[in-house]
Amino acid sequence: MSTYLRIISYIKPYKKYVALSIASTIVFALLNGASVYLTIPLLSTLFQENGIQANSGVEKNITETQSTNGGIIPDSISNFFQNLSDSFNNFIFHGSVEEILLKIVVLILLAYFGKNVFAYLQAYFLAYVEQGVIKDIRNDAYSHLHKLPMSFFKKEKTGDLISRITNDVNVVQQSISVVFLNLIREPLTILVFLGIAISISPKLTLFSLIIVPVSVLIIVWIGLKLRKQSTVIQEKLADITSVLHETISGVKIVKAFGMEEYENKKFRSQTEKFFRMFLKMVRIRNAASPVTEFLSVIVGVVIVYYGGKLVLIDHTIKASEFMGFLLAIFQLMPPIKELGSINNRIQESSAAGERIFEILDTKPNIIDRPDAKEIKEFKESIEFKNVFFKYDDSDELILENINFKVNKGEVIALVGSSGAGKSTLCDLVPRFYDPYKGAIYLDGIDLRDIKIRSLRRLMGIVTQETILFNESVRNNIAYGLDDYPMDKIVEAAKAANAHEFIVKLPNSYDTVIGERGSKLSGGQRQRISIARALLKNPPIMIFDEATSALDNESEVLVQEAIENLMVDRTTFVIAHRLSTIRNADRILVLENGKIVQDGKHDELISDVNGIYKRLYELQFRDQQ
Repeated sequence: MSTYLRIISYIKPYKKYVALSIASTIVFALLNGASVYLTIPLLSTLFQENGIQANSGVEKNITETQSTNGGIIPDSISNFFQNLSDSFNNFIFHGSVEEILLKIVVLILLAYFGKNVFAYLQAYFLAYVEQGVIKDIRNDAYSHLHKLPMSFFKKEKTGDLISRITNDVNVVQQSISVVFLNLIREPLTILVFLGIAISISPKLTLFSLIIVPVSVLIIVWIGLKLRKQSTVIQEKLADITSVLHETISGVKIVKAFGMEEYENKKFRSQTEKFFRMFLKMVRIRNAASPVTEFLSVIVGVVIVYYGGKLVLIDHTIKASEFMGFLLAIFQLMPPIKELGSINNRIQESSAAGERIFEILDTKPNIIDRPDAKEIKEFKESIEFKNVFFKYDDSDELILENINFKVNKGEVIALVGSSGAGKSTLCDLVPRFYDPYKGAIYLDGIDLRDIKIRSLRRLMGIVTQETILFNESVRNNIAYGLDDYPMDKIVEAAKAANAHEFIVKLPNSYDTVIGERGSKLSGGQRQRISIARALLKNPPIMIFDEATSALDNESEVLVQEAIENLMVDRTTFVIAHRLSTIRNADRILVLENGKIVQDGKHDELISDVNGIYKRLYELQFRDQQ
């Protein structure tokens, strides 16, 4: 229950609507009971059980009722219900038969009208609470994802994270309304009809409820089984989402390698497992209702037999009262069954909630220190001092004893074979990760002592994998900036060599470019990302092989845009073109996480035994 109580804690901002719903529920339950209780005087009038005459009242011997009590219910409670019943009967049965009948049908009409009005209000207010809670849970989970470090996303599957915020939250959504509604309404309904039953025959009521503990035990057992199965199902649904996400993202590779049937087989395997697991959960869930109903029928059969004896043989209660009692008792069965389903819903939503709260309970390790400083400008240098780095889930050092200093305005090129640690080194500058040992200083301040937001505000990043959004060109360039001047956006696009192709798009700068910019070529996407960086106008730029995936024509245009962006900026560039390397103020050569060479192009190329010479021969000879 701890997980579900945590879900319920989200209702606090909506307590006013909860209170209105509870008030509506109370009135609904009372009117629901009244609509059933009114059948007793109706049947009594129709059957003329009391020899009703004009201006006559119904006489009922209290000792008769007490005899059915048999000392089971305290006299004070028994007398309270008896006095309440007598007062009601004296009001109803006063007047002619026609007047009595009119009063009864008018009261029945009013009871049913009020019952339905308050049922509507009850459902509306709870729906407001439900949707508010779901909105807040989903917003909290999404917001927390943005606080988590890159290392979290490195080990988590994208499809699983999407599944948690969509599918798992939907499971909680489907249960909250039912649970809130039933958890308030059904116990009140039970109390109302139990009160009616007790007012008619306490002894018969007590006899009728002997099966309830057995029912509860069976319901709880089914609920525990259901929770376990629900957790497995949500995990399997996350696997399906993950396969779907990967296949759609890599559809070009799937088609190029002719792997459609392989992917179909893999997907069918996952859906088949989900199908089998879901059927198992359905078997368990659906067992609760028939089992509870069969137990209810057993109770009903025994009650009819025992109550029939009281009417026909013992003559301790009247036929109309027994009919009213049966209606009241059988009105208890649906809410008892609903309470059974509540337990199942709680177990299902708790299982889904645990997966959601796993995200919320993940503590980000890249956070602002309590005394972190706000910085507004970059003045002097960035310095790596004795920096070591390894990922949290591995003991292998990715970077080892990195030491170098970059002065403001310098261009630093990083060269090395794949896996040498170039991208990881660049990722440490905006604090996507923190060093395992050592420190990085910006103007003499440890990056960990600077507020993350203000640090990253000083930086622009252009990567090989261009990330664009399914919005207009204008919004992608001015990402996160509202009502930004159009002339500035155009100016940035021109500097990025993007303006010419943008104006040829169907709606120019208002053209929506598709998910991840799918409607554009690789070179066009990259130039828009450069325009975005230019508009931000950061003093520090990081280029992570920004042109490596482009054709020659696009590469020339993008490289020219990059060179425009590098002017008067401190730049880290994982080099792909020889011109970038030659123009760099310094070149750092990395091998196995270590800086093995440091200098300008002419210096490094002269070392015939150096790694740079070998890399130059392999990568850049054709560019001369």
